[in-house]
Amino acid sequence: MQLIVYLAGQIHDNWREEMKRKAKEKNLPLVFVGPQTDHDRSDAIGEEILGKQPNNLYKDDAASDINNFRTQVLMQKADIVIGLFGESYRQWNTAMDVSLAIAMNKPTIIIRPETLIHPLKELSNRANVTVETVEQALAAVSYIFE
Repeated sequence: MQLIVYLAGQIHDNWREEMKRKAKEKNLPLVFVGPQTDHDRSDAIGEEILGKQPNNLYKDDAASDINNFRTQVLMQKADIVIGLFGESYRQWNTAMDVSLAIAMNKPTIIIRPETLIHPLKELSNRANVTVETVEQALAAVSYIFE
């Protein structure tokens, strides 16, 4: 059995590569998908597909339409959603993606540091599992295969 895992969360560090590497080391049959991690591509995709927009509001709106479409398709195909909340970046997209996963009744794991327990308490309560590290998230997923 192979599972598709959507990796929601910040795109400005290498946590996804760490997750993929550690899953491979454990021989877990996982396929990883997630948001567009090339920030410039994500911001420009609306104009690339729809053409030049009259201002930044419309440029962002066009990009959001395409990015939300991509997220919805990949998340619907996912068996599990793992969302990482870090301390270094704003976490709006992570919160949106995790909320969407929960609303879609996707099995959801949240990774968040101890310092974010309070601000994420409601979201953590709705997720299936909340952990503090990538290793703990993978251990929860590994348990499925026992």
